[in-house]
Amino acid sequence: MFARLDDAKSLTWNQYKIVAAAIIGDMLEFFDYYLIAFVLPFIIKPWQLTGMSSAVILLSSGAGAILGAIIWGRIADIYGRRFVFMATVLNFSLATGALYFTPDGGWVYLSIMRFFVGFGVGGLYCVDLPLVQEFVPARMRGFIGGLVTVFIPLGVMFAASFAAFFSAEVGWRGLFAIGLLPAFFTLAVRAWVPESPHWLMSQGRREEARRSIAWALQVKPETLNLPLTAPKQETAKWTDLFKYPKSMLVSWLASLGAQTASYGIGLWAPTLFVLQLGVTPAYAAYLYLYVRLSGIAGRITFAWLAEVIGRRNSGMLCGFGATICILLAGFLHNEMIGTVSVFWLMIVIGDFFWDGGFAAIGPYLAEVWPTRLRSTGMGSAYGIGGIGKIIGPLGLAVIVGASDVITPKATLDGIIPSFMYFAAWMAMCGCAFLFFGFETGRQSLTKIDSELEGAPAAKK
Repeated sequence: MFARLDDAKSLTWNQYKIVAAAIIGDMLEFFDYYLIAFVLPFIIKPWQLTGMSSAVILLSSGAGAILGAIIWGRIADIYGRRFVFMATVLNFSLATGALYFTPDGGWVYLSIMRFFVGFGVGGLYCVDLPLVQEFVPARMRGFIGGLVTVFIPLGVMFAASFAAFFSAEVGWRGLFAIGLLPAFFTLAVRAWVPESPHWLMSQGRREEARRSIAWALQVKPETLNLPLTAPKQETAKWTDLFKYPKSMLVSWLASLGAQTASYGIGLWAPTLFVLQLGVTPAYAAYLYLYVRLSGIAGRITFAWLAEVIGRRNSGMLCGFGATICILLAGFLHNEMIGTVSVFWLMIVIGDFFWDGGFAAIGPYLAEVWPTRLRSTGMGSAYGIGGIGKIIGPLGLAVIVGASDVITPKATLDGIIPSFMYFAAWMAMCGCAFLFFGFETGRQSLTKIDSELEGAPAAKK
């Protein structure tokens, strides 16, 4: 019956609903996650926030995402994907809604609740991709998984739009109240999304797995051949991750390298545009729009490349392509091509690789683990990678001697060493795929499970 799922030539309406649920979930989580970026300007002066308190407010959600990815990913392998999908949406939306009650000057309360927002956001990303992958044919899995990540930036754009057009009417607390709306999305998830058939089979629940596949393919369950046996697998220990060293190394190192570089450059680029190009902050923000558009184009391209040239080659292209662009941006930051700055151009092109590459890296983080550890493994990789959200901007702050990581005051003398720092992280991402990556494209999850589980850990 899993062969019927993997051999399907196109998606059914029900499978499209699964994909739509994941896309909407990711957009809503980033809507809630980035609301703080548009609320902070309203409260910095009235609350007389210091650079340190502002840093704690912003970085608390990143710390929560690290822990949430690890814990929720683990829970998804024990209690199921569907349950955690709904639970994480409720987690981050209720935590955002609770920010409506933030007292004046209550930056500690704000930081604590932002930690819980990040906790839920980190968890959702680690369960929605495995859920989608376990419902689509093998030959489409990379593209569909990558496509889910393409729409993530729209969540940030929605947050910016609400702040721009509704903040005057509802105030900053009202923006947080709007962030409660994703909680109602769980009703749609409950109606649309059944449990993963692969997870059900790992629990020995054969008939439920058959009904789940039948729902996805929109056929009668009795038309699918039920496996004669499907013994329940023992609940894997978290330490079982270490039995798959190649999976662990490629996913942890690739995620850490890509997140460190992308979040670090994402924070610093607008400031560096002002310094290097001599433009106003407003015009620097305009120039940065081209960077984001390049990233979206990259996500679409890498979602396609993951099927055409494979996951491993796509990962190497992401890592090494970004490394070259970052080095060129650093060493040629004073050069011009006509009236176009090479520094700006290389960051625009580079975002195609380091941001766009997540469309290939994200789904791959789940594919390299067997079903019984899929969410646990992806959660661990995304959690380890989440450290990059902190050491990216902080590392640059140390290199350039800036004391404020929220509005960093860089110096032009720090461009070359700081961009070498970023390039090293992306090179590590590329090397992770080169030395530890293995191809999962166009292979059924059942086959990947068999190959991972079929050899002693030492030989994997």
